[in-house]
Amino acid sequence: MEFLTQVRWSPYAVGIGIGILSWFSFLISRKPIACSTTFAKTSGMIEKLFRGKKVDLKPYYQKVKLVVDWQWMLVVGIVIGSLISALLSGDFHWQWVPSIWANAFGGDPLLRVIVALFGGICLGFGARWADGCTSGHGISGTLQLAVSSWISAGCFFIGGILTAHIIFKLIG
Repeated sequence: MEFLTQVRWSPYAVGIGIGILSWFSFLISRKPIACSTTFAKTSGMIEKLFRGKKVDLKPYYQKVKLVVDWQWMLVVGIVIGSLISALLSGDFHWQWVPSIWANAFGGDPLLRVIVALFGGICLGFGARWADGCTSGHGISGTLQLAVSSWISAGCFFIGGILTAHIIFKLIG
């Protein structure tokens, strides 16, 4: 059980674990692992607090029911599991501005939050546009040999590589 206290795990072991989790997801729930719809559902739940039953009339929320389901709990489990992992490994610490960001753009936490918020909005928009996220397409879709998911996964890698080059050109 010593591996639970490691800061970084083998990507091969983690990949195998995610694959096994995907098998169980299909076996037990007959649904693929996915996360991005959970964020759309959560925003609908928050909107419903302010607008009431009007939210239920939106076509998207009629298709994607505003309920706490297994997928919603999976996302909660990811957050809680990440916290437990960071605590067990001794790697947990509060940090508003990572050092690599501070070296390149300064230590202003407001700028970091604004950029993170903008990035999150872009990711959310892209996930809804693609009808899935990296877990939906990249894990579950490729597992099912869906052509659209293989194309999406390729685009994830291309986009990530290009973004990393742009960011590190700005830093360098």
